[in-house]
Amino acid sequence: MAGALSDMRFLTVAEVADLMRVSTMTVYRLVKSGELPAVRFGRSYRIPETAVAAAVELPAVQQTQNRSNRAG
Repeated sequence: MAGALSDMRFLTVAEVADLMRVSTMTVYRLVKSGELPAVRFGRSYRIPETAVAAAVELPAVQQTQNRSNRAG
């Protein structure tokens, strides 16, 4: 278990905002709504890198599925 946790990479809200090309406020909203899981360390949040990757990939997958549903 400790090995898996040490392999996890956490990003700050600012880093996530840069990666997603959105404002930090948008990242805070995603965290508060539960759409983006986060861990609170003191007064700041850290977001698992895997959660960011999943959040970025999900809309692309949904758009592809919506297009294929319309075509059929």
